[in-house]
Amino acid sequence: MTAEKFFTSKWGILIAAGGATFLWGSAFPVLKLSYELLDIHPHEIGEQILFAGYRFFLAALLVLLFLYITKRKLDFQKGQLQTIASIGFFQTFLQYILFYIGLSLSTGIQGSIIAGTTSFFQIILAHFMYKDDLINWRKVFGLLIGFIGVIFVNITQGALTLNIGIGEILLLLAMVSAAFGNILAKNGTTKMDVANLTSYQMLVGAIGLLLIGIFSAGFFPFTFTIQAFMMLLYLALLSAVGFILWNNIMKYNKVGKVSVFLFLIPVFGVFLSSLLLQEPIHLFVLAGLVFVATGIIIVNRK
Repeated sequence: MTAEKFFTSKWGILIAAGGATFLWGSAFPVLKLSYELLDIHPHEIGEQILFAGYRFFLAALLVLLFLYITKRKLDFQKGQLQTIASIGFFQTFLQYILFYIGLSLSTGIQGSIIAGTTSFFQIILAHFMYKDDLINWRKVFGLLIGFIGVIFVNITQGALTLNIGIGEILLLLAMVSAAFGNILAKNGTTKMDVANLTSYQMLVGAIGLLLIGIFSAGFFPFTFTIQAFMMLLYLALLSAVGFILWNNIMKYNKVGKVSVFLFLIPVFGVFLSSLLLQEPIHLFVLAGLVFVATGIIIVNRK
């Protein structure tokens, strides 16, 4: 079975999108545990950005190592530098800079809910960039149902408020950056192999994060234990595998068809937080999962 046939089949999309969102969802509890082990506090934005730089730099190296071991061509041409740099800037660097700063100025529940808006921005951008991927009422209805699910998932995490300040604006901009980066990656995969593009864009983004982090917190302010390093390795691995899966999905499918799957990230995040951090699971979370699944079915049903 070819890659295109797999990533465009019903089960292929479900497995790949489910796998990518499960991995990204698992980042929430693992990051929380990593911060505890490395004594990184919520207000220490520089340390968080530096740790993200370590994570994506290691992720890029893991993909390049995989390509080398499997003897796949390291595809890089001078004319592709602008494409890689723009994807790395929006999909990795700018998204995480805005996200960490915004989250420090907002509440956790608002951050989690705003993180679910990436799907909306992707579909809006696709409407203006692709003539065969226009917004319709079915997509809008499916997205609204899915977003209600995200609100249900997060409703037990704290007081649900609707404050719009600088933190929430930065979080929204982070999601716009993520959505635009995903669109750029979709366009970039027509010229480059997905694994190569993923590794190079993460490398570019990681260098930017490292420079900001080093300037703010120093080169190596952490004391790594074996457990902390294994968590960093897992975070790097999930980033590498998650981005490769998602970029393949974006390459072979319409943006409006697959964007709704991103609503699964906070659902998996809450479930895995319950498993790893012994946080309680409420009926609201199960209701949220039903809403998200319903939204996915509505958007993808012909």
